[in-house]
Amino acid sequence: MDFRIMGLDSSPLFSTLQHMMEMGADDSADNKSSNAPTRTYVRDAKAMAATPADVKEYPNSYVFIVDMPGLKSGDIKVQVEDDNVLLISGERKREEEKDGAKYVRMERRVGKFMRKFVLPENANVEAISAVCQDGVLTVTVDKLPPPEPKKPKTIEVKIA
Repeated sequence: MDFRIMGLDSSPLFSTLQHMMEMGADDSADNKSSNAPTRTYVRDAKAMAATPADVKEYPNSYVFIVDMPGLKSGDIKVQVEDDNVLLISGERKREEEKDGAKYVRMERRVGKFMRKFVLPENANVEAISAVCQDGVLTVTVDKLPPPEPKKPKTIEVKIA
């Protein structure tokens, strides 16, 4: 895809994405280097760039809000990796064409989507809930209660 056609070639985000897509499309062994992004990295970066999310902090929880129009609960995965990384992923599939109908224009995104969020230390990964209602996924991560301050230990002084 060439972003110059859309007049977006001056944006650093789009030039980085353009570079990543070109790197992912090149399969020749001569051009691969140890610093080149892997195919998986490029695919994940594209999926993350196309999945916007809102994050809110409340006194007792963190809330992650992601638009998921037309998806069923089986199409969405919510996981915790490495004990502190919230991963929201899935795939939106193209609808099957019925009764000889063909797409004239297709603007809604299809394919894989993914977002990763590093959770703060006070996030309770054992208390996470996810609800998808009216095409909006809401993931709530409860906060752990603040640790109780340590009481000083009193040591009895003995006279010798």
